[in-house]
Amino acid sequence: MPVRCKGSAARLITMRSKRQRSGRENKNFMQTIEPHGGVLINRILKGPKAEAAQEHARDLTTVRLDDRQWCDLEMIAMGAYSPLTGFIGRADYRSIIETMHLSSGLPWTIPITLAVSQELADQLVEGQEIALIGKDGTPVALMSLEEKYLLDKEEEALSVYGTDDPNHPSVAALHRMGEVALGGDIWLFHRRQYTDFLQYRLDPAQTRAEFAKRGWQTVVGFQTRNPVHRAHEYLQKCALEIVDGLLLNPIVGATKADDVPADVRMRCYEVILENYYPRDRVLLAVLPTAMRYAGPKEAIFHAIMRKNFGCTHFIVGRDHAGVGDYYGTYDAQYIFNEFEPGELGIVPLKFEHAFYCIRCGCMATSKTCPHGKKEHVFFSGTRIRAMLRKGELPPSEFTRPEVAKVLVEGMAKPSKQH
Repeated sequence: MPVRCKGSAARLITMRSKRQRSGRENKNFMQTIEPHGGVLINRILKGPKAEAAQEHARDLTTVRLDDRQWCDLEMIAMGAYSPLTGFIGRADYRSIIETMHLSSGLPWTIPITLAVSQELADQLVEGQEIALIGKDGTPVALMSLEEKYLLDKEEEALSVYGTDDPNHPSVAALHRMGEVALGGDIWLFHRRQYTDFLQYRLDPAQTRAEFAKRGWQTVVGFQTRNPVHRAHEYLQKCALEIVDGLLLNPIVGATKADDVPADVRMRCYEVILENYYPRDRVLLAVLPTAMRYAGPKEAIFHAIMRKNFGCTHFIVGRDHAGVGDYYGTYDAQYIFNEFEPGELGIVPLKFEHAFYCIRCGCMATSKTCPHGKKEHVFFSGTRIRAMLRKGELPPSEFTRPEVAKVLVEGMAKPSKQH
Protein backbone atom coordinates (compact mmCIF):
# COMPACT_ATOMS: atom_id res chain seq x y z
CA MET A 1 0.00 0.00 0.00
CA PRO A 2 1.55 3.34 -1.01
CA VAL A 3 2.43 5.80 1.75
CA ARG A 4 1.36 9.41 1.18
CA CYS A 5 3.31 12.14 2.95
CA LYS A 6 1.75 15.43 3.88
CA GLY A 7 2.93 18.90 4.88
CA SER A 8 6.62 19.54 5.46
CA ALA A 9 7.58 15.90 4.89
CA ALA A 10 6.05 15.98 1.41
CA ARG A 11 7.79 19.26 0.61
CA LEU A 12 11.13 17.83 1.79
CA ILE A 13 10.76 14.76 -0.43
CA THR A 14 9.75 16.95 -3.39
CA MET A 15 12.78 19.19 -2.90
CA ARG A 16 15.08 16.17 -2.61
CA SER A 17 13.57 14.68 -5.77
CA LYS A 18 14.17 17.92 -7.66
CA ARG A 19 17.78 18.01 -6.51
CA GLN A 20 18.29 14.40 -7.58
CA ARG A 21 16.78 15.05 -10.98
CA SER A 22 18.91 18.17 -11.30
CA GLY A 23 21.99 16.15 -10.37
CA ARG A 24 21.22 13.57 -13.04
CA GLU A 25 20.73 16.34 -15.60
CA ASN A 26 23.94 18.07 -14.58
CA LYS A 27 25.86 14.80 -14.74
CA ASN A 28 25.03 14.60 -18.43
CA PHE A 29 25.42 18.32 -19.06
CA MET A 30 28.78 18.06 -20.80
CA GLN A 31 27.32 15.56 -23.24
CA THR A 32 24.64 18.05 -24.28
CA ILE A 33 26.87 21.11 -24.86
CA GLU A 34 26.59 21.45 -28.59
CA PRO A 35 29.65 21.93 -30.74
CA HIS A 36 29.58 24.84 -33.15
CA GLY A 37 26.79 24.17 -35.61
CA GLY A 38 25.30 21.37 -33.50
CA VAL A 39 27.34 18.38 -34.75
CA LEU A 40 30.91 17.40 -33.83
CA ILE A 41 32.51 16.64 -37.19
CA ASN A 42 34.61 13.50 -37.68
CA ARG A 43 36.29 13.13 -41.08
CA ILE A 44 38.88 10.54 -40.06
CA LEU A 45 38.87 7.18 -41.82
CA LYS A 46 40.17 4.11 -40.00
CA GLY A 47 40.77 0.43 -40.66
CA PRO A 48 39.69 -0.99 -44.04
CA LYS A 49 38.14 2.35 -45.10
CA ALA A 50 41.47 4.12 -44.54
CA GLU A 51 43.34 1.39 -46.42
CA ALA A 52 40.93 1.61 -49.37
CA ALA A 53 41.24 5.42 -49.45
CA GLN A 54 45.02 5.20 -49.38
CA GLU A 55 45.00 2.76 -52.28
CA HIS A 56 42.57 4.97 -54.22
CA ALA A 57 44.75 8.06 -53.64
CA ARG A 58 47.58 6.52 -55.69
CA ASP A 59 45.57 7.04 -58.88
CA LEU A 60 44.61 10.67 -58.19
CA THR A 61 46.10 14.06 -58.99
CA THR A 62 47.93 15.33 -55.91
CA VAL A 63 48.12 18.65 -54.08
CA ARG A 64 50.97 19.14 -51.63
CA LEU A 65 50.16 20.76 -48.26
CA ASP A 66 52.29 23.31 -46.46
CA ASP A 67 52.56 23.40 -42.65
CA ARG A 68 49.49 25.58 -42.08
CA GLN A 69 47.34 23.62 -44.53
CA TRP A 70 48.37 20.38 -42.87
CA CYS A 71 47.37 21.78 -39.47
CA ASP A 72 44.03 22.93 -40.88
CA LEU A 73 43.39 19.54 -42.48
CA GLU A 74 43.89 17.77 -39.17
CA MET A 75 41.76 20.28 -37.27
CA ILE A 76 38.91 19.88 -39.77
CA ALA A 77 39.11 16.10 -39.63
CA MET A 78 39.06 15.82 -35.83
CA GLY A 79 36.16 18.26 -35.49
CA ALA A 80 38.03 21.16 -33.92
CA TYR A 81 36.79 23.33 -36.79
CA SER A 82 33.20 22.06 -36.64
CA PRO A 83 30.99 22.61 -38.61
CA LEU A 84 33.56 22.65 -41.44
CA THR A 85 33.81 19.36 -43.32
CA GLY A 86 36.50 20.60 -45.67
CA PHE A 87 38.26 23.66 -47.01
CA ILE A 88 35.74 26.46 -47.52
CA GLY A 89 34.15 27.42 -50.82
CA ARG A 90 33.56 30.80 -52.40
CA ALA A 91 30.28 31.64 -50.65
CA ASP A 92 31.73 30.98 -47.19
CA TYR A 93 34.93 32.84 -48.06
CA ARG A 94 33.06 35.98 -49.07
CA SER A 95 30.69 35.75 -46.11
CA ILE A 96 33.50 35.36 -43.57
CA ILE A 97 35.51 38.37 -44.70
CA GLU A 98 32.41 40.53 -45.15
CA THR A 99 30.20 39.52 -42.18
CA MET A 100 32.26 37.35 -39.75
CA HIS A 101 29.76 34.55 -40.43
CA LEU A 102 29.60 31.49 -42.66
CA SER A 103 27.06 31.66 -45.49
CA SER A 104 24.76 29.63 -43.21
CA GLY A 105 24.73 32.54 -40.75
CA LEU A 106 26.93 30.80 -38.16
CA PRO A 107 29.67 32.98 -36.61
CA TRP A 108 33.13 32.40 -38.13
CA THR A 109 36.04 34.81 -38.51
CA ILE A 110 39.04 33.08 -40.12
CA PRO A 111 38.91 31.74 -43.71
CA ILE A 112 40.15 28.12 -43.80
CA THR A 113 41.36 27.92 -47.39
CA LEU A 114 43.49 25.58 -49.47
CA ALA A 115 45.35 27.88 -51.86
CA VAL A 116 47.38 26.67 -54.85
CA SER A 117 49.14 28.31 -57.77
CA GLN A 118 47.21 29.30 -60.86
CA GLU A 119 49.32 26.80 -62.82
CA LEU A 120 48.22 23.89 -60.63
CA ALA A 121 44.62 25.10 -60.48
CA ASP A 122 44.45 25.06 -64.29
CA GLN A 123 45.21 21.34 -64.22
CA LEU A 124 42.29 20.60 -61.90
CA VAL A 125 38.62 20.24 -62.81
CA GLU A 126 35.71 20.99 -60.50
CA GLY A 127 33.98 17.75 -59.59
CA GLN A 128 37.11 15.60 -59.59
CA GLU A 129 38.63 13.87 -56.59
CA ILE A 130 42.19 14.75 -55.60
CA ALA A 131 44.72 13.43 -53.09
CA LEU A 132 46.30 15.71 -50.51
CA ILE A 133 49.90 14.85 -49.71
CA GLY A 134 52.34 15.83 -46.98
CA LYS A 135 55.78 17.38 -47.42
CA ASP A 136 57.35 13.97 -47.95
CA GLY A 137 54.90 13.09 -50.71
CA THR A 138 52.85 10.66 -48.62
CA PRO A 139 49.11 10.74 -49.45
CA VAL A 140 47.17 11.70 -46.32
CA ALA A 141 43.64 12.63 -47.39
CA LEU A 142 41.07 12.60 -50.16
CA MET A 143 39.34 15.79 -51.25
CA SER A 144 36.26 16.26 -53.39
CA LEU A 145 37.06 19.35 -55.44
CA GLU A 146 33.75 21.20 -55.52
CA GLU A 147 34.97 24.59 -56.73
CA LYS A 148 37.93 26.78 -57.59
CA TYR A 149 37.93 30.53 -56.95
CA LEU A 150 40.32 33.44 -56.76
CA LEU A 151 41.36 34.78 -53.38
CA ASP A 152 41.05 38.50 -52.72
CA LYS A 153 44.24 38.79 -50.72
CA GLU A 154 44.08 42.53 -50.15
CA GLU A 155 40.52 42.43 -48.83
CA GLU A 156 41.21 39.32 -46.78
CA ALA A 157 44.27 40.93 -45.18
CA LEU A 158 42.38 44.08 -44.24
CA SER A 159 39.33 42.19 -42.99
CA VAL A 160 40.99 39.39 -41.03
CA TYR A 161 44.25 40.99 -39.90
CA GLY A 162 43.20 44.63 -39.94
CA THR A 163 46.23 45.57 -42.02
CA ASP A 164 47.89 44.98 -45.37
CA ASP A 165 51.36 45.59 -43.90
CA PRO A 166 53.67 42.86 -45.27
CA ASN A 167 55.57 42.93 -41.96
CA HIS A 168 52.58 41.30 -40.28
CA PRO A 169 53.53 37.57 -40.22
CA SER A 170 50.20 36.30 -41.51
CA VAL A 171 49.83 39.02 -44.13
CA ALA A 172 53.24 37.95 -45.39
CA ALA A 173 52.12 34.31 -45.33
CA LEU A 174 48.93 35.21 -47.18
CA HIS A 175 50.87 36.82 -50.02
CA ARG A 176 53.15 33.77 -50.26
CA MET A 177 50.12 31.55 -50.82
CA GLY A 178 48.79 30.58 -54.23
CA GLU A 179 46.18 32.73 -55.94
CA VAL A 180 43.45 30.10 -56.32
CA ALA A 181 41.53 28.45 -53.49
CA LEU A 182 40.21 24.90 -53.73
CA GLY A 183 36.95 24.24 -51.89
CA GLY A 184 35.54 20.86 -50.96
CA ASP A 185 35.05 18.13 -48.37
CA ILE A 186 37.99 16.08 -47.10
CA TRP A 187 38.53 12.62 -45.63
CA LEU A 188 41.74 12.11 -43.65
CA PHE A 189 43.10 8.57 -43.80
CA HIS A 190 46.69 9.07 -42.63
CA ARG A 191 47.22 11.15 -39.48
CA ARG A 192 50.52 12.83 -38.83
CA GLN A 193 52.85 10.54 -36.90
CA TYR A 194 53.76 12.64 -33.89
CA THR A 195 56.54 11.64 -31.52
CA ASP A 196 56.04 14.42 -28.95
CA PHE A 197 53.39 15.34 -26.39
CA LEU A 198 51.56 12.08 -27.11
CA GLN A 199 49.67 11.98 -23.81
CA TYR A 200 48.41 15.51 -24.44
CA ARG A 201 47.15 15.03 -28.01
CA LEU A 202 43.41 14.81 -27.43
CA ASP A 203 40.72 15.30 -30.06
CA PRO A 204 37.52 17.20 -29.16
CA ALA A 205 35.61 13.94 -28.66
CA GLN A 206 38.28 12.86 -26.17
CA THR A 207 38.32 16.10 -24.16
CA ARG A 208 34.53 16.02 -23.98
CA ALA A 209 34.65 12.44 -22.71
CA GLU A 210 37.28 13.40 -20.12
CA PHE A 211 35.22 16.35 -18.90
CA ALA A 212 32.21 14.07 -18.47
CA LYS A 213 34.34 11.47 -16.67
CA ARG A 214 35.53 14.11 -14.23
CA GLY A 215 31.99 15.41 -13.73
CA TRP A 216 32.85 18.89 -14.99
CA GLN A 217 29.69 20.78 -15.88
CA THR A 218 31.47 24.04 -16.69
CA VAL A 219 34.94 24.28 -18.23
CA VAL A 220 37.03 27.34 -19.04
CA GLY A 221 39.46 27.20 -21.95
CA PHE A 222 42.77 29.05 -21.96
CA GLN A 223 44.64 29.73 -25.20
CA THR A 224 48.38 30.28 -25.10
CA ARG A 225 51.46 30.17 -27.26
CA ASN A 226 53.70 31.29 -24.38
CA PRO A 227 54.82 29.75 -21.09
CA VAL A 228 52.40 30.39 -18.24
CA HIS A 229 53.59 33.40 -16.25
CA ARG A 230 52.12 34.92 -13.10
CA ALA A 231 49.56 37.03 -14.97
CA HIS A 232 48.28 33.95 -16.81
CA GLU A 233 48.15 32.02 -13.55
CA TYR A 234 46.13 34.81 -11.93
CA LEU A 235 43.54 34.83 -14.75
CA GLN A 236 43.23 31.06 -14.78
CA LYS A 237 42.75 30.77 -11.03
CA CYS A 238 40.20 33.60 -10.98
CA ALA A 239 38.27 31.66 -13.62
CA LEU A 240 38.61 28.42 -11.65
CA GLU A 241 36.70 30.07 -8.82
CA ILE A 242 33.54 30.07 -10.94
CA VAL A 243 33.86 26.91 -13.08
CA ASP A 244 34.55 23.21 -12.47
CA GLY A 245 37.66 22.79 -14.57
CA LEU A 246 40.32 24.42 -16.72
CA LEU A 247 41.41 23.26 -20.18
CA LEU A 248 44.96 24.54 -20.60
CA ASN A 249 45.15 24.32 -24.39
CA PRO A 250 48.47 25.60 -25.79
CA ILE A 251 49.09 25.82 -29.52
CA VAL A 252 51.88 23.55 -30.76
CA GLY A 253 51.37 24.11 -34.49
CA ALA A 254 53.26 26.63 -36.59
CA THR A 255 54.23 29.79 -34.68
CA LYS A 256 56.67 32.68 -35.19
CA ALA A 257 60.38 31.87 -35.19
CA ASP A 258 60.99 33.98 -32.07
CA ASP A 259 58.24 32.34 -29.99
CA VAL A 260 59.41 30.01 -27.20
CA PRO A 261 59.77 26.50 -28.73
CA ALA A 262 56.89 24.12 -28.05
CA ASP A 263 58.91 21.54 -26.13
CA VAL A 264 60.21 24.19 -23.72
CA ARG A 265 56.73 25.61 -23.25
CA MET A 266 55.26 22.17 -22.55
CA ARG A 267 57.81 21.47 -19.82
CA CYS A 268 56.93 24.86 -18.29
CA TYR A 269 53.23 23.87 -18.22
CA GLU A 270 54.07 20.55 -16.59
CA VAL A 271 56.15 22.03 -13.78
CA ILE A 272 53.69 24.79 -12.93
CA LEU A 273 50.78 22.32 -12.87
CA GLU A 274 52.78 19.96 -10.68
CA ASN A 275 53.50 22.64 -8.10
CA TYR A 276 50.80 25.29 -8.13
CA TYR A 277 47.50 23.91 -9.46
CA PRO A 278 44.93 21.38 -8.19
CA ARG A 279 45.62 18.61 -10.71
CA ASP A 280 42.08 17.22 -10.57
CA ARG A 281 40.74 20.54 -11.86
CA VAL A 282 43.06 21.06 -14.84
CA LEU A 283 43.39 19.19 -18.12
CA LEU A 284 46.44 19.91 -20.27
CA ALA A 285 45.88 19.17 -23.96
CA VAL A 286 47.74 20.57 -26.96
CA LEU A 287 46.17 22.27 -29.97
CA PRO A 288 47.95 21.33 -33.24
CA THR A 289 46.82 24.36 -35.21
CA ALA A 290 48.79 27.30 -36.57
CA MET A 291 48.78 30.77 -35.08
CA ARG A 292 47.36 33.49 -37.33
CA TYR A 293 48.20 36.48 -35.08
CA ALA A 294 44.88 37.95 -36.15
CA GLY A 295 44.10 39.62 -32.83
CA PRO A 296 40.32 40.19 -32.42
CA LYS A 297 39.24 37.91 -35.27
CA GLU A 298 41.43 35.12 -33.93
CA ALA A 299 40.03 35.56 -30.40
CA ILE A 300 36.60 34.62 -31.77
CA PHE A 301 38.14 31.75 -33.72
CA HIS A 302 39.91 30.47 -30.60
CA ALA A 303 36.69 30.63 -28.60
CA ILE A 304 34.81 28.64 -31.24
CA MET A 305 37.49 25.95 -31.25
CA ARG A 306 37.34 25.63 -27.46
CA LYS A 307 33.56 25.34 -27.68
CA ASN A 308 34.11 22.37 -29.97
CA PHE A 309 36.46 20.86 -27.41
CA GLY A 310 33.63 21.13 -24.87
CA CYS A 311 34.38 24.38 -23.03
CA THR A 312 31.56 26.54 -21.69
CA HIS A 313 33.77 29.58 -20.98
CA PHE A 314 36.84 31.12 -22.60
CA ILE A 315 39.42 33.51 -21.15
CA VAL A 316 40.15 36.62 -23.22
CA GLY A 317 42.95 38.69 -21.80
CA ARG A 318 45.05 41.60 -22.92
CA ASP A 319 46.02 41.70 -26.62
CA HIS A 320 44.74 38.19 -27.29
CA ALA A 321 46.47 36.62 -30.35
CA GLY A 322 48.14 39.93 -31.05
CA VAL A 323 51.50 40.70 -32.62
CA GLY A 324 53.44 43.95 -32.66
CA ASP A 325 51.17 46.97 -32.21
CA TYR A 326 48.59 46.13 -34.89
CA TYR A 327 45.69 45.87 -32.42
CA GLY A 328 44.39 47.86 -29.48
CA THR A 329 45.00 46.46 -26.02
CA TYR A 330 41.42 45.22 -25.56
CA ASP A 331 40.19 44.98 -29.16
CA ALA A 332 39.99 41.20 -28.77
CA GLN A 333 37.44 41.70 -25.99
CA TYR A 334 35.39 44.38 -27.73
CA ILE A 335 34.78 42.20 -30.78
CA PHE A 336 32.65 39.80 -28.73
CA ASN A 337 30.13 42.63 -28.36
CA GLU A 338 29.58 42.57 -32.12
CA PHE A 339 27.73 39.25 -31.83
CA GLU A 340 24.23 38.74 -30.49
CA PRO A 341 24.01 37.49 -26.87
CA GLY A 342 24.41 33.72 -26.90
CA GLU A 343 25.21 33.64 -30.62
CA LEU A 344 28.69 32.23 -30.11
CA GLY A 345 27.52 29.59 -27.63
CA ILE A 346 30.47 30.12 -25.27
CA VAL A 347 30.91 32.69 -22.48
CA PRO A 348 33.92 35.03 -22.83
CA LEU A 349 35.64 35.92 -19.56
CA LYS A 350 37.24 39.31 -20.13
CA PHE A 351 40.19 40.22 -17.92
CA GLU A 352 42.16 43.40 -17.46
CA HIS A 353 45.94 43.46 -17.78
CA ALA A 354 47.31 41.72 -14.69
CA PHE A 355 50.48 42.84 -12.91
CA TYR A 356 52.36 42.29 -9.66
CA CYS A 357 51.70 45.04 -7.12
CA ILE A 358 54.51 45.63 -4.64
CA ARG A 359 52.17 47.26 -2.10
CA CYS A 360 49.52 44.53 -2.38
CA GLY A 361 52.19 41.83 -2.43
CA CYS A 362 50.29 39.85 -5.06
CA MET A 363 48.96 39.77 -8.60
CA ALA A 364 46.17 42.24 -9.34
CA THR A 365 44.50 44.33 -12.04
CA SER A 366 43.28 47.91 -12.19
CA LYS A 367 39.90 46.60 -11.04
CA THR A 368 41.29 45.23 -7.77
CA CYS A 369 44.37 47.33 -6.96
CA PRO A 370 44.14 50.93 -5.65
CA HIS A 371 47.85 51.72 -6.02
CA GLY A 372 49.63 53.74 -8.69
CA LYS A 373 51.76 52.47 -11.54
CA LYS A 374 54.96 53.08 -9.57
CA GLU A 375 53.93 50.12 -7.40
CA HIS A 376 53.20 47.86 -10.37
CA VAL A 377 55.72 45.46 -11.90
CA PHE A 378 55.33 44.77 -15.64
CA PHE A 379 57.62 42.64 -17.76
CA SER A 380 57.61 42.77 -21.55
CA GLY A 381 58.24 39.70 -23.64
CA THR A 382 61.22 41.45 -25.22
CA ARG A 383 62.84 42.04 -21.85
CA ILE A 384 62.23 38.48 -20.70
CA ARG A 385 63.67 37.00 -23.92
CA ALA A 386 66.75 39.19 -23.49
CA MET A 387 67.21 37.88 -19.93
CA LEU A 388 66.82 34.28 -21.10
CA ARG A 389 69.40 34.71 -23.84
CA LYS A 390 71.83 35.90 -21.17
CA GLY A 391 71.00 32.93 -18.97
CA GLU A 392 69.39 35.16 -16.33
CA LEU A 393 66.43 33.89 -14.30
CA PRO A 394 63.27 36.00 -14.72
CA PRO A 395 62.14 37.40 -11.34
CA SER A 396 59.48 35.67 -9.24
CA GLU A 397 57.13 38.60 -9.86
CA PHE A 398 57.03 37.48 -13.51
CA THR A 399 56.99 33.70 -13.26
CA ARG A 400 57.38 30.87 -10.79
CA PRO A 401 61.02 29.86 -10.09
CA GLU A 402 60.44 26.34 -11.40
CA VAL A 403 59.21 27.78 -14.71
CA ALA A 404 62.09 30.27 -14.86
CA LYS A 405 64.59 27.42 -14.43
CA VAL A 406 63.02 25.46 -17.30
CA LEU A 407 63.05 28.54 -19.53
CA VAL A 408 66.72 29.30 -18.92
CA GLU A 409 67.77 25.69 -19.44
CA GLY A 410 65.54 25.24 -22.45
CA MET A 411 66.58 28.43 -24.22
CA ALA A 412 70.26 27.56 -23.71
CA LYS A 413 70.04 24.51 -26.00
CA PRO A 414 68.55 23.88 -29.44
CA SER A 415 64.84 22.98 -29.28
CA LYS A 416 62.44 21.67 -31.86
CA GLN A 417 60.20 24.52 -33.01
CA HIS A 418 56.68 23.58 -34.12
